[in-house]
Amino acid sequence: MYNRHYGDRCILVANGPSLNKMELSFLRKEYVIGLNKIFLGLQRFGFYPRYYVAVNKKVIQQSVQEIMALNCVKFLSNQGAMGVIPEDGLTYHVNTANPPARFCKDISKGLNEGWTVTYAALQIAYFLGFAEVILIGLDHRFEYHGEPNESVMMKGPDPNHFCPDYFGVGQEWDNPDLAHSEESFRIARIEFEKDGRRIIDATINGACTIFEKADYQELFGLN
Repeated sequence: MYNRHYGDRCILVANGPSLNKMELSFLRKEYVIGLNKIFLGLQRFGFYPRYYVAVNKKVIQQSVQEIMALNCVKFLSNQGAMGVIPEDGLTYHVNTANPPARFCKDISKGLNEGWTVTYAALQIAYFLGFAEVILIGLDHRFEYHGEPNESVMMKGPDPNHFCPDYFGVGQEWDNPDLAHSEESFRIARIEFEKDGRRIIDATINGACTIFEKADYQELFGLN
């Protein structure tokens, strides 16, 4: 897998509600990395990822059958997938328990979760050799009660993702930690730019201020 896509660009599709404001069929022509429960929208959105990343234990264990059914290369945290989703020709367990660095350039030695699956996916994109990563769906704003990283039970429709059933009523999820996520994103930007690579945030009305911004329609010639 190392440098398989050296010099190419990929689209990293996060799971914010802004995806519902986009026409995403253009992604069929791109290298796409999908995150977490993106499978809930694939039929509606009209694209399929080349790669898939999930590191949160709750997400993985709530989605065992859906993840196993994905016909793409899957990178899963060993802490969430071990004993639940076996490794096979498409499925890799990546060590997130003891990452060797804050930003891991060689994911065969480990992966730093960095408080957000997006950061994990950026390290994977780096390892795969992508020179340009375009982010969409990174809304970076959440409605929640309690403390960052606190595990809470969903009591109504999920307002934070593209599908109201993303974390369904009665399911647990971990509150976001935006401060630590932003710290991770700053590190990712530095590491990419040190190597002459770019991360571009093309999310519609995204609240993250860490990355270079662009309009996705202009970026992909959709106007």
